[in-house]
Amino acid sequence: MGVVTRFFVRLVQRFLPDAFIFAIILTFLVFVLGILFTDSGPVQMVSHWGTGFWDLLAFTMQMSLVVVTGYVLANAPVIKNFLARLSKLAKTPAHAVMLVTFVAAIACLINYGFGLVVGALFAIHVARQVPSADFRILVAGAYSGFLVWHGGFSASIPLTVATSGHFLEEKMGVIPVSETLFSPSNLFIVAVLVITLPIFNRFLMKSGNTLYQDRSGWVIPEETVPKEVKTPSTPAEKIENSVIVSMLIGIMGLGFIVYHFVTKGFDLNINIVNFIFLFLGILLHKTPKQFLDTVTNGVKNAGGIIIQFPFYAGIMGMVTLSGLSQEMALWFVSFANAHTLPFFSFLSGGLINIFVPSGGGQWAVQGPIMIEAASAINADLAKTAVGVAWGDAWTNMIQPFWALPALAIAGLHIRDIMGFCVMILLYSFIPITIGLLLF
Repeated sequence: MGVVTRFFVRLVQRFLPDAFIFAIILTFLVFVLGILFTDSGPVQMVSHWGTGFWDLLAFTMQMSLVVVTGYVLANAPVIKNFLARLSKLAKTPAHAVMLVTFVAAIACLINYGFGLVVGALFAIHVARQVPSADFRILVAGAYSGFLVWHGGFSASIPLTVATSGHFLEEKMGVIPVSETLFSPSNLFIVAVLVITLPIFNRFLMKSGNTLYQDRSGWVIPEETVPKEVKTPSTPAEKIENSVIVSMLIGIMGLGFIVYHFVTKGFDLNINIVNFIFLFLGILLHKTPKQFLDTVTNGVKNAGGIIIQFPFYAGIMGMVTLSGLSQEMALWFVSFANAHTLPFFSFLSGGLINIFVPSGGGQWAVQGPIMIEAASAINADLAKTAVGVAWGDAWTNMIQPFWALPALAIAGLHIRDIMGFCVMILLYSFIPITIGLLLF
């Protein structure tokens, strides 16, 4: 394992460019593939690219707020103290990576946005507690917890098909989560990954210790020191430093959070996660001035997301509007029978996710093909949907799109963790395949 890990880490360190350059290369690749394998010409592919370029603006804002509000909340004194105390459970580098991976996986099962932020922030605290641990592997371990998100409570595909009125209801009906999230297949995969990923990453840590003796290329983010608060002298300064202002708006925010869960149940979507982070951050920072000072620092981490997500939206536009995603899915379907279709749905989902890194967006283009094929050969519709979901989650390990928030918080580049993520990708193929074929 150590030899293979060293190979991939060195390969990535040498040849993988910055995440922004990766997005540009992927743009050119999809452009060429669209011309070769669909009826679209160069002008049409450029049109598809430009048409889709701004389709993720709302999502870009959501993910930017995930980073900023997560940073703000994590830098509130009470949260920093809690994470610092929890990090003391780690005594050695092996303990460190296992603890970070487990906490991140549990958090991602609850909600993917929550898990991305918590995992990265917790990795920083653990790295301060165990400075001998390789920070890059800790962040890779935190990101590996994202593998299980599509098997958890924020899983977009299982939740979509369980919602009355979804766009494929006429073809597959409404499938309850008891047949997807709580199916034997999904429960097996989730349980195995949550239990074994910390152990697997422990061995990555052991392998990584022989790779990086020179740590001059990276540093653990320094702990922010609150600015000295001057005694307010003007009415404006008194308002900016008023605890009452923060308490009033914070209590109003908490009131809506309670109302949301009372009226909608456990609907922990990305908007309510951001809402919770935002208003807890306001309350825990006590004054608007302290809150805004922390926001100013946190905004710096969202730059990569703001500039790169439109490029991925353009890629998604080319893949979907040209029909390239359909060609990919149909190619995998041609190999399948009733038993193996969920597995081939997983493989096709993994491939398409590289170009369409969005669970909901991917299901919109791949779902109709897979469900039609499943109906034609009497395959399990619910399991086929689960297969697509796990394909989407699986290749996130080698797709920088979702790693950007975690990397922004940790202050790392994609090449710092991708070599380890390749190993995690290869390992996770085993339990996912067993779950889809044998359960």
